[in-house]
Amino acid sequence: MAAAATGGAGLASSSRPLSAGRKRGRGAAMPGAAGLLLPLLLLLPGLAALEPLSVGLAIGVASALTGYLSHPSFYCSYVECCPSAGHRLNATALREQLDGRLFGQHLAKEVVLRAVTGFSHNPSPKKPLTLSLHGWAGTGKNFLSQLLAQHVHPAGLRSKFVHLFLATLHFPHPQQLQLYQEQLQSWIRGNVSACPHSVFIFDEMDKMHQGLIDAIKPFLDYYEQVDGVSYRKAIFIFLSNAGGDLINKAALDFWTSGKRREEIQLKDLEPVLSVGVFNNKNSGLWHSSLIDRNLIDYFVPFLPLEHKHVKMCVRAEMKARGHAVDEKVVEAVADEMTYFPKEAKIYSDKGCKTVQAKLDIHEDIAVKYTKAKD
Repeated sequence: MAAAATGGAGLASSSRPLSAGRKRGRGAAMPGAAGLLLPLLLLLPGLAALEPLSVGLAIGVASALTGYLSHPSFYCSYVECCPSAGHRLNATALREQLDGRLFGQHLAKEVVLRAVTGFSHNPSPKKPLTLSLHGWAGTGKNFLSQLLAQHVHPAGLRSKFVHLFLATLHFPHPQQLQLYQEQLQSWIRGNVSACPHSVFIFDEMDKMHQGLIDAIKPFLDYYEQVDGVSYRKAIFIFLSNAGGDLINKAALDFWTSGKRREEIQLKDLEPVLSVGVFNNKNSGLWHSSLIDRNLIDYFVPFLPLEHKHVKMCVRAEMKARGHAVDEKVVEAVADEMTYFPKEAKIYSDKGCKTVQAKLDIHEDIAVKYTKAKD
């Protein structure tokens, strides 16, 4: 989504906002046979001099060719199209990517996989899928949401059917709350009209103005249609640091009692998390009707990351850069992170958020050292 908000108010200009009531077709409109037939016929020299049988044959060939070119399977291989009604998410591929790239989050992986798989395979869901991801920075909330969007629409955040909202960028001025609410409703209505399988990601929920998110409540409810538009195939994802303290305390309590973090279950955290967020004025969901009406399907906790998980992040980043894994560098980067509580130093207070920057420094030092030896 982009750079500066239009006029300091409203959605960012690159968000491609739609005016109220305007609808787009799925992806781009596919040209019909008639639209392609005329140019092809004009390219056939001397067509008027041909026998009637030859003319009929030429028209038949042209019609067959334009039919093939305008077929969705061909057209959508070059132009992004909204998934068909029978589209199914590849849960196996999603699980493999999560297992290999999201570390220390057994709860988040299992909950989201079950939720999106069930939703994707349900031919007639009663409401859109709504997930609220909570935890401290660097624990994987953004990564998981972007990966999920990519499995629904292969272009991911570059897709015209995936929409990312940043509270501080797109809704900066509290005095314009009503304008934001109207724009948000119009934006969601227009994009779901264009593609029922639209994905909406709201980041920085803990910085969102109180009451703003309630504007989308009608779209998340159990309505078959709202003003002639069905929202039941859409996915809404909220990302927030709110509730992170509650999650960290629960994880620390498990550790103190000698239990493994993998023993933590959703039922241990979700009730406390939903109530805590509902009563937190800085959550973006403070006294929200979305919680009051049980419209958020899952509150997904992201646990604080331990030293071993930070090392996993470093190894994954080195591999992603095409470098061999150097365990000395892995250990050095992980050791440079700060951990809490101060006495035990169990959990990284920034998760894996600064791994890339710290790895850059170590790689730069390694390059200089190699050159010096040469």
